[in-house]
Amino acid sequence: MTNEELTGLLQALPLRQLHDLTRGRVHRHFRLGKRRLIEVILSLPPESRSLLEVDVLKPKRQSPHQPSLENSPQPFVAKPTQKKGRGKAKLSASLEPPITVSELLDGLGVPTAQPFHADPWQIEAISKLATNDVIASVPTGSGKTYVAIEATRRALEQDQTVIYTSPLKALSNTKYMEFSQLFGADRVGILTGDRKDNAQAPLLIMTTEILRNLLYDAASGQIDVRLNTLGLVILDESQYLADPERGVVWEETIIFCPSQARLLLLSASIGNPQDLSSWLTSIRAVPCHLIHHQNRSVPLRAGYLHPDGVMVPFFRTRDITKGRGFTFHPETKRLLAQYEGETLGHRNRR
Repeated sequence: MTNEELTGLLQALPLRQLHDLTRGRVHRHFRLGKRRLIEVILSLPPESRSLLEVDVLKPKRQSPHQPSLENSPQPFVAKPTQKKGRGKAKLSASLEPPITVSELLDGLGVPTAQPFHADPWQIEAISKLATNDVIASVPTGSGKTYVAIEATRRALEQDQTVIYTSPLKALSNTKYMEFSQLFGADRVGILTGDRKDNAQAPLLIMTTEILRNLLYDAASGQIDVRLNTLGLVILDESQYLADPERGVVWEETIIFCPSQARLLLLSASIGNPQDLSSWLTSIRAVPCHLIHHQNRSVPLRAGYLHPDGVMVPFFRTRDITKGRGFTFHPETKRLLAQYEGETLGHRNRR
């Protein structure tokens, strides 16, 4: 159904019936007027809009005050679309047989041990750190920690000081224990707001605020000798640059970082890594090399657990791949409709 066709049908309905149609689909629908309600309906996701279209086309003898989802839910009707790419993916997914629960859970568990082989992007990141700053913006579970460990190992072999920062004390404590096991407790120190151990070690773990304060002291003339040999600064969870309150700490840390040190920024959720790479290149003595991909080493799967204990796949397909279209599993839609009808229906009958 085109926007024009749906708009015409909606304009012919009374406002009260529009509110009944959007109950459970549009947040705070009761505050919207008729024109705004129609605009919101036209912008609904394809699955919700398709179900609403079915409700609009139901016979008029149905009571307009009865929420449509209280009755037997209508199956999702896949409609051809002229859009390219994402729309075609949704249509093709809706035509394939939906997966079962056993297929959703297939393969989960501890994998068999296999020899480790670094991915090409990991090798690229480590090699580029010899001459460039590096941003590694890759999905969770891709192996960013391996890049940090191997880059640290190479810097220590060249008698350079390495600083590893994280936004949280708890994460700093975890990395302190992990790096102590890898490089030896005598070579690793930690500096946080409430902990200071082995502060003269060549590898220091700290929060980003602590490093920013050290760089402040160096800029004001209180030179810390450790900064003279600083060869690598690792900023973990660097998406905090966008944090409204704490982002300035990461920004100032990058600006004040000694030019001889290489920066390694790690994150799984930077929204605009290209812009960040360009900014680093414009303010630093060396260019910044960006490594960015969305290929997950560990696939994501989604299931829906109904309040009565029934578990079903959330989507028709098993793995979630960013950038592709999805359609709800038929059983998930049925359970969602059932739950919505039970809860919202009881509220409307008051």
